[in-house]
Amino acid sequence: MFDLVLRDATLPERRDGPCDIGIVDGVIAAIGADLGGARRQETAAGRLVLPGFVDSHLHLDKSCILDRCSAEGALGEAIAEVSRLKRDFTEDDVYARAEKTLVKAILQGTMRIRTHVEIDPRIGLRSFAALQRLKRDYAWAVDLKLCVFPQEGLLNDPGAEALLVAACRAGADLIGGCPYTDTDPQGHIDRIFAIARQFDLDVDFHLDFDLDPGWMHLDAVIAATEQADWGGRVAVGHVTKLSAIPPATLAAIGGRLAAAGIAVTVLPATDLFLMGRKHDHSVPRGVAPAHRLAELGVTCSLATNNVMNPFTPFGDGSLNRIANLYANVAQLGRRAEMLCCLDMVTTAPARLMRCTDYGIAVGNPADLVIMDATDAAHAVAEIAQPLMGFKRGVKTFERAASRLIRPRMHPRDRSAGRREEILTGWEAAGNHR
Repeated sequence: MFDLVLRDATLPERRDGPCDIGIVDGVIAAIGADLGGARRQETAAGRLVLPGFVDSHLHLDKSCILDRCSAEGALGEAIAEVSRLKRDFTEDDVYARAEKTLVKAILQGTMRIRTHVEIDPRIGLRSFAALQRLKRDYAWAVDLKLCVFPQEGLLNDPGAEALLVAACRAGADLIGGCPYTDTDPQGHIDRIFAIARQFDLDVDFHLDFDLDPGWMHLDAVIAATEQADWGGRVAVGHVTKLSAIPPATLAAIGGRLAAAGIAVTVLPATDLFLMGRKHDHSVPRGVAPAHRLAELGVTCSLATNNVMNPFTPFGDGSLNRIANLYANVAQLGRRAEMLCCLDMVTTAPARLMRCTDYGIAVGNPADLVIMDATDAAHAVAEIAQPLMGFKRGVKTFERAASRLIRPRMHPRDRSAGRREEILTGWEAAGNHR
């Protein structure tokens, strides 16, 4: 007897039609046609079912502060503005804002998140403490990993390293860096790797966040990864410089990244908003070509980054929207390309985060999202909405599909054979079964 059976589910990889998913103790126990009895059952009604979305790069601690800001969009201004504001952040303030953003992400079907947490003498460990609470309080709906990092530099910011080490001792899940804000970028990278080795933590850098391809800190990160034998445990985010190099150079760098085992996270919303601001025409997009790096064997993800703050003054927590945005920016339209974009907000970021139990397969946690679509590529193209989600087999959210309500017709129209009907958006699209 199953605890729950999700019936009539369309899975992206199956070609033999909808199936049932049987769940016992929060784990997928069976996948097949017409599974037996269950204590509870739900139906996907033929809709697409995906594993939960995975956000590999999100800043919960500084989300929802737009109404406190005056910065107009430059990267340096955004960093300075947050630096000014976070001196007055309280633990409860961080928790409340982060919770608001986290709930948005959960309602959009996100079930695993890596969130970056700023650690420095201005904020101390207040944001870290707030997100540790949030991690515990919402463990029923999302797996939250905390990446502590020094946003404003490390060696140039006395006291930052001691606080960073304290956070690692207090249970940080991994450590990050931001060498472009340090007066000694190489020393910054070396110290982050030293702390990572000390605590056996994965590493995630904010890196090469401009459009000058004449120099890159990526070279130092590759060298440090190889020296530490940390392959498969390092990610870099933004790397907008990679949008400003020719294909042959990109191929060479992609080969080096793949060989070193360094993953790349691209943040389309933020990178589009912040890059190219000095151009008054022919503005460059500034978005690294994740799909091309993926073709070269690099693990690549697309992620949210910021929500409602001076780095990104918008956002609803939807990773499917981010996938669609990237497809637009990268001019991707073929079916395989849409599926690649979907992969970069599901399976690829799960691999980046070393989630060995991810995916719709027997033995894995029953983390499932029902989308208002029947086809995976179309789900990205149409920015299909998630209608229902289950975390470890427990329903965590639901929303009704949109409904088209037709006006009542004149009696003579009915007599001519027309029928009065109320269709859901699903049926109106011709997808009724």
